[in-house]
Amino acid sequence: MKPSTPLLLIDPAPAEPAATDGTIPGRSYVPGACNIGREEIARRRAAAVAGFVATIGTAAVLIATGAPDALRLLVAVPAAGTAIAALEARDRFCVAYAAQGVYNVDRPAGQVALVADAGSRIHDRLRAARMILAGVAAGLAAALLLILLP
Repeated sequence: MKPSTPLLLIDPAPAEPAATDGTIPGRSYVPGACNIGREEIARRRAAAVAGFVATIGTAAVLIATGAPDALRLLVAVPAAGTAIAALEARDRFCVAYAAQGVYNVDRPAGQVALVADAGSRIHDRLRAARMILAGVAAGLAAALLLILLP
């Protein structure tokens, strides 16, 4: 997918050593591109793994019980959450932080700063909306796949 604005390319394994507070040295907030730091990225990865387990568990129960197609659509909920968490970890961008107008790149987990610039907040929210749509699409795809299974 071609971005509408230039993005900061971030190497997944920074050459610089990690700071003791969980931040990534030399990295800073970039509107619409990067709004979370190392510890928050790890939280998103853990959420994606937990969501994947929940999605598989939900699907297994629905298949085992012979649930009707309409009920199988429920798997879209954990699948969408999983997809969004995975996108957040990969892209170093938190949907909820964007909605709140905050960032955490140069801070320990849970500590945020306000995005002062209104244009930057809009850019963040547009990026978050695209991520949510991608997550919902992935969730619906998972549900449709489950419906096709016997």
